[in-house]
Amino acid sequence: MLGAFRSALATPDLRKKILFTLGIIIVYRLGATMPAPGVSFKNVRACAEQLEGQNIYSLINLFSGGALLNLSVFALGIMPYITASIIIQLLTVVIPRFEQLKKEGQAGQGKLTQYTRYLTIGLAILQSTGLVALAVRGQLFGECDQDVIPGKDSIFTLIVLVITMTAGTSVIMWLGELITEKGIGNGMSLLIFTGIAARIPAEGKNILDKSGITFALVVVAALVIIASVIYVEQAQRRIPVQYAKRMIGRRMYGGTSTYLPLKVNQAGVIPVIFASSLLYLPDLVVRLTQGSSTEPNWFSTFVQTYLVKQSSWVHISAYFLLIVFFTYFYVGITFNPDERADEMKKFGGFIPGIRPGRPTAEYLKFVLGRITLPGSLYLGIVAILPNLFLDLTGDGQNQNFPFGGTAVLIMVGVGLDTVKQIESQLMQRNYEGFLR
Repeated sequence: MLGAFRSALATPDLRKKILFTLGIIIVYRLGATMPAPGVSFKNVRACAEQLEGQNIYSLINLFSGGALLNLSVFALGIMPYITASIIIQLLTVVIPRFEQLKKEGQAGQGKLTQYTRYLTIGLAILQSTGLVALAVRGQLFGECDQDVIPGKDSIFTLIVLVITMTAGTSVIMWLGELITEKGIGNGMSLLIFTGIAARIPAEGKNILDKSGITFALVVVAALVIIASVIYVEQAQRRIPVQYAKRMIGRRMYGGTSTYLPLKVNQAGVIPVIFASSLLYLPDLVVRLTQGSSTEPNWFSTFVQTYLVKQSSWVHISAYFLLIVFFTYFYVGITFNPDERADEMKKFGGFIPGIRPGRPTAEYLKFVLGRITLPGSLYLGIVAILPNLFLDLTGDGQNQNFPFGGTAVLIMVGVGLDTVKQIESQLMQRNYEGFLR
């Protein structure tokens, strides 16, 4: 890995791309720390310190690098774009028009990207409105009585705040696309990686200040988790594929052997995002429908006691089962064995020992089902590790465990993809130099 970066920095055009990417990341972090207009930064920081990590928006706060609880310009982070991308991807299975665009290649993908941008803006408006409403009602930071928006009685102030946060999401989306086009690539994922990495030093220091032994255990656990995640993320089942020889004109084509790679973690981190969003939805509904002066009923008490508290075994069990379910759901939607079998048959490919067509599709379904089970269990176990740590240590109030779950899955996955992209660009340049 270090060799790849050293070689990349020694290559002039790649060095420019890396420096350009670092510049975009600096702009992104500046926007994440810049308070939105009309927000009292002093009161926001005071409320955030009292919150101690318990919040319905913890997943968005993770992706935004803490910008959400600062009510900054980039408060929503990249979460609206992620949600819009997932929705468009799911709609390609439901809407025939979207499915046709997906098959049209680069032109169709461009239209789907444009739809994703429009949907991102719509979701950003909804999320920023909900966020401002919670802040105005004093429910965003729990029991904090500080006035985080001093001019909340002015409709103009609230509208400007919503517009600013929505515009911030648009700028983040533009910055990610700039990294993809002119930088080292993988733009949106790199911004998420940056947001998560920005929180690690402060949260690590908090753990160290409380207990040196706990910090040492966290570091050891982090190394073990990272090594395990890297091992599983690289694991794949390679199905051999043989292409028969075909005569086209006067030339013979085919006769080659390759393989179809099926990753153990075929769904990536998407099931974790689905499960987290669904698990925090009841608390969001309770906060929006119940006023601060209203007496809590049995439903709100159950939600606050068992679903919001991440060290609760009800929360841990529900989180794990939802991840397993959404892993099967997402893999079933995104990977179609029948289409893969038809594509292989169309180009003269077959799996040795398996007849083309329907038998090939059934074999792919069988293999996919076998590897999806360990993949779903792996995602569930890694995601609930921080929750188990909180329960075993009895530190149920401190929910900022920086080296487990979603954070490690995203950081390791993005890191591996970034290194692969840099190495592939280096190989292209080496081959060009060799041919010349």
